[in-house]
Amino acid sequence: MKKSRIKIITGLASVALVLTIVLYVNTLLSFEDTQLKVDSPLPKAPLNEDAAVARFAKAIKFETISYDDPSRLNPQAFLGLHEHIRASFPLVHQQAEHYTINQYSLVYHIKGSDPALKPALFMGHMDVVPVDEGTAEQWKQAPFSGAIVDDIVWGRGTIDDKVTVMALLEAMETRLREGFSPQRSIYFAFGHDEEIGGKQGAAKIAERFKQQGLSFEFVLDEGGAITDGLMKGVEQPVAMVGVAEKGFVNLRLTVASEGGHSSQPPNHTAAGVLSQAIVNIENSQFDTNLSYSYNTFSHVAAYAPLSLQLPMANLWLFSPIVEQSMLSAPSSAAGIRTTIAATMLEGSSKSNILPTIASAVVNVRILPGDSIASVKQHIVEAIDDSRVSVETFMENEPSQLSPLNSTGYKLIESNIRRMDDNVLVAPYLVMGGTDAKHFYGLSDNVYRFMMVRLDKESLKRFHGVNEQLAVNDYLQAVSYFYSLLADAGE
Repeated sequence: MKKSRIKIITGLASVALVLTIVLYVNTLLSFEDTQLKVDSPLPKAPLNEDAAVARFAKAIKFETISYDDPSRLNPQAFLGLHEHIRASFPLVHQQAEHYTINQYSLVYHIKGSDPALKPALFMGHMDVVPVDEGTAEQWKQAPFSGAIVDDIVWGRGTIDDKVTVMALLEAMETRLREGFSPQRSIYFAFGHDEEIGGKQGAAKIAERFKQQGLSFEFVLDEGGAITDGLMKGVEQPVAMVGVAEKGFVNLRLTVASEGGHSSQPPNHTAAGVLSQAIVNIENSQFDTNLSYSYNTFSHVAAYAPLSLQLPMANLWLFSPIVEQSMLSAPSSAAGIRTTIAATMLEGSSKSNILPTIASAVVNVRILPGDSIASVKQHIVEAIDDSRVSVETFMENEPSQLSPLNSTGYKLIESNIRRMDDNVLVAPYLVMGGTDAKHFYGLSDNVYRFMMVRLDKESLKRFHGVNEQLAVNDYLQAVSYFYSLLADAGE
C-alpha cells in the first residue's frame, strides 16, 4: 500500500515537472521583442513655441459643445473657432483647397504631385462634451478659460480633441513655411459632432469623399494615446494604437399595462416586469473573446514579468483564470466581451399611479464578431418574456480589424518610437466610438491615435473635471505630426 502511494506521488510529481517544463518552454517560445528598432530621433518642429501654445489655448475658449439635442448647438462658437483657425494658419488656407461641410465641419486638401499615390487622411474633431453644472465649481480653472498656469493648458477639449486639430494645423503650417510639397495628397477632416456620433459631420464628409471617388492609403483619427501605468505589469509607457472599434446599439425595452391606482396593484406591474427583464439581461452576459487582449499583450509581452507571460502564452490551460481576472474589473472586461449597461428607466409620473408604460434603455458596446442583429437576438432570448418589446436605435456595427503591415501603421509606429524609444507600441481595440467608423468604405487601413499621455489621474479628466494638457505634451504633438506629415507625403 505504501509503495503504491509512493508510486502515485512520484507519478504526479513527474507529470507536474513535465507540465512545468512545457509551460515554461512554451512561454519562452511564444513572445519575442517585436518593438521597432530606430536609429534617428524625431526632429523637433521649428516654431515659436509660446505663440503656438497661445493659439492652442485660444481654441479652448470657444464653447464648441455637442449636446444630445442638436438644436442647442451654438453656431457662433464654431464659427468663432473657424475664424481663429483661419487667422492662425494663413499658409494652410492659401495653399490647401478647403471647404466646410454642413456649415461647421472643415476639410483641407494639400494636393500631392503624384496622383498615382493614394492620399492620406488625418482626422480630429472640434466639438467637446458639456461641462456638468454640478461639477463646474470643482474646476481649478474655468473650463473654457484656456488658461495657461504652471506650464499647463486648462480647459474642455485640451485632451479631447482640440489638441489633434490644432497640432495638425500647426505642423502643416510649419511645413508649408519650409516649402513642403508632398508627393502624396494629404487631407484633413475635422468634424463638429463626434461626441454625439458624427452623423452630421464626419459621416457627411465621408459621403462627400465617396462622391468624389476617393480612397485613402490610410486614415488616422483620435482614439489611442500614450498610456503610463495603465497596463498591468509593464513599467514602460505604452502607445496604444487603435486598429478596431467596438460597435454600439441602444435597445429600448417597453412594457405596457392597464395602469390604475397603486392601492390595487397586480402581482407584477409594468415596472416590475421591466425590472425582471433587466435582471435577466444582466444575468446573461455575452461570451468572452481573449483574442484582442492577447494581440495587445503580445506586442509588449517581452517587457512584462514571467508571471503575466506564462498564463497568456498558455491560454489552452489558463484561459479560465485569465478570463476571470479580466472580468473582475470593468475596464478590462470591456476588452474581452460585448458589454451590457442599463442606463435609463422610466415609469409612471406619480408614486401612487401604476405605470401604463414602463421603459428602459440598455446600451450595448459590441465586440467585433458580434453584430447588432445577434445582440438583439441575445437580449430577446435573455428576457424570454413576450410582454417586453425590444427595439433598437442609435446603432453602429463594430469595425473591421486594420492590418499592422500597412504603410499607415508603420509610419504611426516608427514616428512614436523615434520620438521616444522608451515608449512601446501596441495595437488595441477601441472601446468607445470615434469618427473613424464612418471611413471604412474609403480605406482598409483605419487607425486611432492621438499624441497625448494618459495615466490614471489624467484618464479621470477625460470628459471629466479639470481637463488639462501639459504645454510640453502639446509641443510634442506638434513635432510628432510635423514628422508624420512629411513621411506620409512621400
